[in-house]
Amino acid sequence: MALKTTSKTGKLAEDFAVNFLSQKGYKILTRNFRSRFGEIDIIAKDGDTLVFVEVKARWNRNFGLPEESVTASKIQKIIKTSQYYSLTHSNLPKKQRIDVLAIEIEDGKVTDTRIIVVS
Repeated sequence: MALKTTSKTGKLAEDFAVNFLSQKGYKILTRNFRSRFGEIDIIAKDGDTLVFVEVKARWNRNFGLPEESVTASKIQKIIKTSQYYSLTHSNLPKKQRIDVLAIEIEDGKVTDTRIIVVS
C-alpha cells in the first residue's frame, strides 16, 4: 500500500494497520476509541486475547524508530483507557495485552512493519 506525505498520515497508517492486522488473523473491534483517559488507535481480538494497539509510523529513521516514540506516559494512558473499555463493554476475552504496531515508510511505500508486545 503506497502512502503519501500529507496531514492524513495518521489515518493512512491506521488504515494500513487495520489491513495488516486483519491479514494476520486479528478481528478488528473498534478504531479510535476515546475516553477521558486517552485514545486507543485499534482494539482487536487475536484469538482469545483482547489487544489494544497503538499505531506509530515514521517516514524515515532521522527521528528514530516508530516504536521509540511511545513513552511511558502514553503506555499509562493506554492502560487506563483499556481498563475503561473493559469496564464498559461485555463479553470480552479475559486475556488482554498492549501492542505497538510500528510502520516504516520510504518513498511513499511501507518498507517494514513490526508488532511489539508491550504487556
